[in-house]
Amino acid sequence: MRALNRKMWRDLWHLKGQALAIALVISCGVAIFIMFLSTLDTLRLTQASFYQDYRFAQVFSSLKRAPDSLRQRIARIPGVADVETRVVANASLDIAAFSEPVTGKLIAIPDSGEPRLNKLFLRTGRWLTPGRHDEVILSEAFAEAHGFTPGDHITAIINGKRKRLTIVGTAISPEYIYQLRPGSAFPDFKRYGILWMSRSAVGNAFDMKGAFNDVSLSLNNTARQEAVIDRLDVLLRDYGGFGAYGREDQLSNHFLSEEYKNIERSASMFPVIFLAIAVFLLNVVINRLVTTQREQIASLKAFGYTNTTIAWHFIKLMMIIVLIGVTAGVLIGIQLGHGMSNIYMDFFRFPYLTFELRPSVVTYAVLSNVMAALMGTLFAVRTGVSLQPAEAMRPAPPMIYRKTWVERLGLGRWLSAPNRMILRHIERRPIKSLLTITGIAFACGINMTGQFQQDTVGYMMDIHYGMAQRQDLTLSFTDPTSYRALYELQRMRGVEHVEVLRSVPVRLKYEHREQRTAIIGMSANADLRRLLDTDLNAITLPAEGIVMTDFLGQQLGVRAGDTVTVEILEGNRPVREVVVAALVKEYLGVMAYMDIRALNRLLKEGHAISGAYLAIDAIQANEIFHALKQMPRVAGTVQRKNELENFNKTMDETMIFITTIATVFAIIISFGVIYNSARIALTERGRELASLRVLGFTRGEISYILLGELALLTLAAIPLGWGVGYLLCGAIANNLQSELYRVPTMISTSTYAFATTVVLTSALLSGLLVRRQLDKLDLIGALKTKE
Repeated sequence: MRALNRKMWRDLWHLKGQALAIALVISCGVAIFIMFLSTLDTLRLTQASFYQDYRFAQVFSSLKRAPDSLRQRIARIPGVADVETRVVANASLDIAAFSEPVTGKLIAIPDSGEPRLNKLFLRTGRWLTPGRHDEVILSEAFAEAHGFTPGDHITAIINGKRKRLTIVGTAISPEYIYQLRPGSAFPDFKRYGILWMSRSAVGNAFDMKGAFNDVSLSLNNTARQEAVIDRLDVLLRDYGGFGAYGREDQLSNHFLSEEYKNIERSASMFPVIFLAIAVFLLNVVINRLVTTQREQIASLKAFGYTNTTIAWHFIKLMMIIVLIGVTAGVLIGIQLGHGMSNIYMDFFRFPYLTFELRPSVVTYAVLSNVMAALMGTLFAVRTGVSLQPAEAMRPAPPMIYRKTWVERLGLGRWLSAPNRMILRHIERRPIKSLLTITGIAFACGINMTGQFQQDTVGYMMDIHYGMAQRQDLTLSFTDPTSYRALYELQRMRGVEHVEVLRSVPVRLKYEHREQRTAIIGMSANADLRRLLDTDLNAITLPAEGIVMTDFLGQQLGVRAGDTVTVEILEGNRPVREVVVAALVKEYLGVMAYMDIRALNRLLKEGHAISGAYLAIDAIQANEIFHALKQMPRVAGTVQRKNELENFNKTMDETMIFITTIATVFAIIISFGVIYNSARIALTERGRELASLRVLGFTRGEISYILLGELALLTLAAIPLGWGVGYLLCGAIANNLQSELYRVPTMISTSTYAFATTVVLTSALLSGLLVRRQLDKLDLIGALKTKE
């Protein structure tokens, strides 16, 4: 065994370049796997710890107004452990150094101290002083966006009255880890903030003394959440309840869960691709190594070594390569996991971050790579050790000579001798040539996966913010108001066009499936906010029926013509049956739409509107913003350009990090695949090339024969690689479908060009490295071959 161990270390040294390339490929796959799962575990552990320590509620509901005495009845619902009632309202914030409208969400907390549920983590400053009605605690993200610190002042328009407030602290809440304005897909910390004020201050301002309009519940271990929600809805029905919901539908928690799903899907995609390529390379390298050492294997068997012993020798060689790659991958993955977790901290507002890497994740990474590599190695070794010693000691029979298809076509006279050698070698070894082409094609395809995400995001932005949303401003009102508000907005100086909307929270049901969302009522021929069919053509809203996004249709399992149950979650909460008129294409959110007149008929209301889309003159934007700040009915404004900026900022931070890592790893894999192909070709043809040198061929000519074959196979692999890349990108896109966004398969010419450039550059560098080895060919050894 000691002799075999020495042989193993010698083989490893001779294969050091190829072994390093394979180890790098393995380390890339392991690092990606560890990065995604350690980030996922870190975020989930931190979230669970924060939820528990700061008592995040499990059931939520908003309502119009209810007396505080109702709290006792709510607390008696079976399964309820604790109840927190409060007053929640919106206010306009006037920030001197910021001209645009800003919306603040006022949340009342007990005058006596901290709330029982949804407690605050006080980051800076102090708690509110009992009896003071002019003190607020700001959400940390909002305070940082504007540079506010404890002691600063902010002006708020609360229920139509201006009030100067003193900032006494900044805080983080488990309720707003992902701080989103309702209806938005991405956070905007500058234009939307959370303000905590004393219960008496908010109650007095909104005539809610002795009353509440928001309730949160925690449940005991034996509670059935659905039953509690049903009982709570019954109690709140007479008080204008908007429909209770569980933690899974709470805005911040829901977005966190969807993002976790995307991370989990990524963790199941990229490592599998890298692992498959690593196993492919290991199989090829070990197979070629066994083939070139068949005489040594025969000698070992003649000296009494068993098949198992010889197989174990090659397995140990493989194990060393795999363990080097896995170890490096784990260490790199841990560092990348720290980096990715910290990036998420920029918009997931946790008070602390507890890094977590479960031992089971590392164990899975090691075992999956070892088992996959072991299977590939055993497959390669089986053929070599199955030969009888006498047969194996004889050199492999030479390939049968025949003319290539080029020569059979009569074109051979136009080819030089080296060119004919290249074509003959490729045609006589079709399986090996095909394996080389396949490996290079996957290397090309993987480079496309790292870049196509940028193409996709650009395409999504063009469609959503260019073709579908063309308004400059979107206004939302504090309550549904009459149609007369349209004429008031039209008279404003600088407003060029106005289209009204009506937004209604609903629960859509079809068979056993349901989805909580909103129906947006719009003008049938709306031009500022357009709906696009699956071919991206603008459609006209039908006079009757509901239109929903294709993803929402998939979630509910409905098609055009089906009838869905619509449960309205405001007012008298009517339940209606509505026909699905059409499905539309949208890449963000899960919304439903109706003609505004049909929606108002469904609600049995008059011409009510809850917001408007505005096209404005950019030169007069500040004047318009100032006028909107003075309108008590305007609850909030959203600028399309700001939404686009927030989209870019949120997507870019994570996407650039992941894209950079994926691209670097893809380049490493490309070089590893092509370099291995070149070194294997040199190993297989070393004696042949040395013999040609003895016969008078120059170094340049034998380099041309070897590297010309590599170049030809590389060029043949590139178009196939484009197809492989398109399929891989499509698989990744399909795997990243969520309620937050849907990723289309959109690949630009620059992505194809990038992948091609990487492959050609890797081939060039590999050729240069192999060219140096050609100068070291053993010409004397070539003369001593048994042939």
